[in-house]
Amino acid sequence: MTDSQPGGVMPPEQPAHDPAHEPAAAAPGSWAADPRAAHGYAAPADPAAPDGPPAATPARGRRGGRGGRRGVGLLAVAALMLGSAAVGGVAGGLVAGADDPTDGQAPPGNALERPATPREQAAPAGSIEEVAQKVLPSVVSIQVATGRGMETGSGSILSSDGLVLTNHHVVADAADPGARMSVLLNDGSAHPAELIASHPQTDIAVIRILDVHGLTPITLGESAGVQVGQEVVAVGSPLGLTSTVTSGIISALNRPVSASGPGGEASVIDAIQTDAAINPGNSGGALVDMAGNLIGVPSVIASNTGGPGEQAGSIGLGFAIPVDQARRIADELIDDGQVTMPAINARIDTRSAGGALVGETVPGGAADRAGLRAGDLIVKVDERRIDSGVALIAAIRSRAVGDTVTLTIAGPDGADPRTLDVTLEAARD
Repeated sequence: MTDSQPGGVMPPEQPAHDPAHEPAAAAPGSWAADPRAAHGYAAPADPAAPDGPPAATPARGRRGGRGGRRGVGLLAVAALMLGSAAVGGVAGGLVAGADDPTDGQAPPGNALERPATPREQAAPAGSIEEVAQKVLPSVVSIQVATGRGMETGSGSILSSDGLVLTNHHVVADAADPGARMSVLLNDGSAHPAELIASHPQTDIAVIRILDVHGLTPITLGESAGVQVGQEVVAVGSPLGLTSTVTSGIISALNRPVSASGPGGEASVIDAIQTDAAINPGNSGGALVDMAGNLIGVPSVIASNTGGPGEQAGSIGLGFAIPVDQARRIADELIDDGQVTMPAINARIDTRSAGGALVGETVPGGAADRAGLRAGDLIVKVDERRIDSGVALIAAIRSRAVGDTVTLTIAGPDGADPRTLDVTLEAARD
């Protein structure tokens, strides 16, 4: 087996769903989904994978808890209403006995005859409304027109003079001869744009809106501190519906997701999973925290579709590239026009389960120098559990060249594991 992809590890044997073909099976311990949210396709999750979604989505447990309390509350309210009705009956009788011309009834009223009540308060601090007001001016809709048709997606403004962060798969066709790319701002104005550079393996791209100034850059947060259960907001242009806001929580972290790009190239994402509704067209947009800081770039969705050609849709399983990784890649694309991928420079069997099985090491490479050998089963990177080859690829790609990681190698019988420190280096061909 050969290493045909940057990153120093073997890419998945079968890339996930190409927009015109059936989805392929994902590696154990991970599951594939189509990154082409902008194109209306997404591969279903692998039901056999340990991290795959359940067959049915259960109702939230907390809802049931509140439901129980609500029942008690209703009984109490009913009792109070009965008591008030009894008092009201007596009072009504007394009033009627005083020859009241209304016979105890209030004068008729009509809401249509009353003036509208304007809203007098600003958006509450920390609310979704406040987040939307902050973020919407910094998120754009992207259109790429070719002879084959129109592709759409989203992006986040990086600079006041027009740099925009988005997904590679959103703007991949912009490199085609005769392609035209335009960007629609939140104020409704449309502007031409050009591709700066993109990187298929990480699904990150940077474009520039032409002849603009005074734009509002998005605020970049840190994905390293993101927590499961944290509230988040997604902003983008699903199905071409610009300036759309949805909300949810962080469902999981470090989710290895393998997907195929528009040209058939494989990308592996060490993703943030969210249940905020992400649909075709959200790709490349913004996943932000409740302070309006960008923490992830929506890239992949899982969707229950019957087959090719059917429209993908949100089932509460969306995946975003962590902003720490997206920022590093964007910096390299802007400065150098290319990306140096971190690697241990060992070939990994992505079909392995229970860990990442080493096929062989590149002579003189980082893994070889650290003492990693063919047949070793890597079960941890630092304190993170590794249950498949794809999980190892995702974990390594989330780091930077020069970082040192501690690999835990399983013993022959599962006992007496050993550890190795490996300093990541640039991927070798």
